[in-house]
Amino acid sequence: MRLPKVLFVCLGNICRSPLAEGIFRHQIARRVPDHPMIVDSAGLDDYHVGEPPDARTLLVAHQHGITLNHRARLITPEDLQRFDYILAMDRSNLRKLQKLARQYGIADPPEIRLMRDFDPQPDSGEVPDPYYGTMEDFEAVYQILDRSIHHFIDFLLNSVIRSESPQHR
Repeated sequence: MRLPKVLFVCLGNICRSPLAEGIFRHQIARRVPDHPMIVDSAGLDDYHVGEPPDARTLLVAHQHGITLNHRARLITPEDLQRFDYILAMDRSNLRKLQKLARQYGIADPPEIRLMRDFDPQPDSGEVPDPYYGTMEDFEAVYQILDRSIHHFIDFLLNSVIRSESPQHR
C-alpha cells in the first residue's frame, strides 16, 4: 500500500502545522503501523525558521502523548512537487499556497486544501492561530486538528483502498 505524502502548512510553522504533523504521525502509526508515511510541516513566512515549536504547542502535544521533533522551516518549490496533499490551516495560507504553485509554474500541483475540509464540525472552516492566545486556545486547536486529521486519514485510506482495488487498476 502506497500512502500519500502529506504536508501541513501554517504561517510560521511553530504552532498549528507542527502540531498537525505530530497528531498525524501519532494517529497513522496506530492505524496503519506497517506503512511509514512521508509527512512534514512548513511555514509561509520566515519569522521562526530553525526554531522548535512554541512551548505551548509542545505542552499541549505532550499532554496528549505526542512528541514533536520539528524545527520550523519555510515551504520550498520542491515541496509543491514532492507532496500529494498540502493542508493549509486557514484561507490566507490556502491562497498563498495556490499563488506559490502558480508562481513556481508547478505543472501538476498537489491537492491543496484547508485542513478543516475534513472536520465534521467545520465552524469557520479555519484552524484558528493560537499564537497570541491562551493555553485554552492551544487545546482548542489540538481538538480541531485531532478530529480533522482522524477524518483526513479515513479519506486517505479509503482513497488508497479504492485505487488499489482491481476495478481501478
